[in-house]
Amino acid sequence: MNDAVRLGVDVGGTFTDVALVADGTVTTAKVPTTPADQSEGVLRGIDRACDEAGIDPAAVDSFRHATTVSTNALLEGAGAETALVTTEGFADVLAIGRQDRPSLYDLTAERPDPLVPEERRFEVAERATPAGVEDPVDEAAVRDLTTRIPDEVASVAVCLLHAYAHPENEQRVAAVLRAELDATVTASHEVLPTVREYERTATTAADAALTPPIDAYVGTLFDRARERGLPAPWIMQSNGGVAEAATVREHAVTTALSGPAAGVVGAALFEPDDAAGAISFDMGGTSTDVGLVRDGDVERTTGADVGGHPIGVPMVDVETVGAGGGSIARVDSGGALRVGPDSAGADPGPACYGRGGDHPTVTDACLVLGYLDDGTELGDDVTLDGEVASVVLDDLAGEAGLADATTAARGVYDVATARMARAIRRVTVERGHDPRDFDLVAFGGAGPMFAAALADRLGVRRVWVPRANGVLSALGLLAADEHHDAVRTVRTTLDDADPGAVREQFADLEATVLSDASDPGAATIDRSADCRYAGQSHEMTVAIGEEFDPAAVASRFHEVHERTRGFAMQDEPIEVVTLHVGATNEAHAPEIVHEGTRSAPTDTRGALFDEVRHETPVYDRDELASGTSVPGPAICEGGESTVVVPPDWTARVDERGTLALEVAG
Repeated sequence: MNDAVRLGVDVGGTFTDVALVADGTVTTAKVPTTPADQSEGVLRGIDRACDEAGIDPAAVDSFRHATTVSTNALLEGAGAETALVTTEGFADVLAIGRQDRPSLYDLTAERPDPLVPEERRFEVAERATPAGVEDPVDEAAVRDLTTRIPDEVASVAVCLLHAYAHPENEQRVAAVLRAELDATVTASHEVLPTVREYERTATTAADAALTPPIDAYVGTLFDRARERGLPAPWIMQSNGGVAEAATVREHAVTTALSGPAAGVVGAALFEPDDAAGAISFDMGGTSTDVGLVRDGDVERTTGADVGGHPIGVPMVDVETVGAGGGSIARVDSGGALRVGPDSAGADPGPACYGRGGDHPTVTDACLVLGYLDDGTELGDDVTLDGEVASVVLDDLAGEAGLADATTAARGVYDVATARMARAIRRVTVERGHDPRDFDLVAFGGAGPMFAAALADRLGVRRVWVPRANGVLSALGLLAADEHHDAVRTVRTTLDDADPGAVREQFADLEATVLSDASDPGAATIDRSADCRYAGQSHEMTVAIGEEFDPAAVASRFHEVHERTRGFAMQDEPIEVVTLHVGATNEAHAPEIVHEGTRSAPTDTRGALFDEVRHETPVYDRDELASGTSVPGPAICEGGESTVVVPPDWTARVDERGTLALEVAG
């Protein structure tokens, strides 16, 4: 497969990134995202990359794709018109949630509206307990209910009480709805057969709301790809693995974090051998995504909030903050400088794009600071205008009471850096890791401009900036394994667990994931369990070997709990709540050839470091020879991003063209 022509396309909030690898040569393209129909930008980027590489699209052997369709739909409330059918008395579960406050001391904080409004939530008389069905559902009553569901509803979520344990009533309801309605029907036992009614209902509602738009989008992309002779696209899932298009079209909630997951997988290609792991730092045009890689594996979680909606499927553990190149800077009511989460997006974009944007952004600040060059071309028909950037930053300076545009630009840069440092601490310090033990892998269109400054704040001494880092998420797609997950709640203490019964549950889950795998015989299986001390309300995941050994599980859980929470209770009983099984068909990362021959700078320009504007050497990073050492201050410009090397830092080029930034001395 390493000799094949491989294509990866990642859609971001501002740009769509393309990476094409053929014979070890990487060809990249970056074009503005087309929010109304992302497939237009995808095909435009593919055409550009193929033209530059001199390759006919029909010669592409593999096409992988990460999309933000699901993410945007959740953030913007733009999913399909969805109804919910649930147990009598439980229609308001989505609205009640957990009754926790999203921001403890913010009296004006608001929750997002439920994905299904009150008028489209319906109840049926039935009852099941963890022990079995007590009151069977009346199918005639369900047929009567279908007459009350509005015609505009395109999707129906079904989530009945305790259907994770006994889905018989839910199966009957779903069967009637599928027979009576011209709508997609999603049942919770098919999506997330686990405890916790709110999270299960919210995840099922999200799947119902996302499946029609994902089905339509992937179908359109599939048809347009076929017209160009491209292979069928494989889609990145939130769990960091790719799947065939048909799989995600059935359950779109698996793509809720498709794009960010691809970036962390790309960062895993550059994890160093002599550090505890790598911090994945992906700063794009709209947001920054941060994750962890350890021992070649991305850190995963069993669920996360996306746009305020809990999604309970396995996914890469990514922390997202609204700080990107297009993030808008402003002065708040208290006179403090703020950056994000509002973004200028792809259209009109930052003021310096010259497309009508009139708000100062992070990109405008970097241009005023000299990290970006006036007149630089970005993507399609975008040329940076330094004069416009200076005007909007000067206006911000006046509003904030700062001396001039340069001072305001430095403030914007520092505030954005501080926000991203907090995000990294959330995936390291708050997970029991010391960021100083990790290296930072920086990528995205804006990430390398902030990486060294961010590392200084965190005490990280080495930063890796991969070649083609501006499209590393697209490159990461080419290295992503095929991966499928299945989960099931069991709820037993380790003392009472029947190892044979647990093994049977694992075997059932294994059969489920292997049925989705393209090559079941070559798939590797991993097993894990969510465990907790008796009385706790949240679980921690521990790995399970080929055999379920209660003593070994207890030992691993104590170890994980102590590392993460700082203590272990050796004498407390341990409960096993949910079992997880994953099936993986391993992919081979593309081999990349670097052929740079230059070691001297191509130009100089004034850039601000430590409040002093230095005449700074500028290098063409794509032309830098392997082994070249670049002392700071320096700026290394590439096709998709710019690397800033501050004073007291040095950049070295390795054999793959990766820049390793280290603190001098």
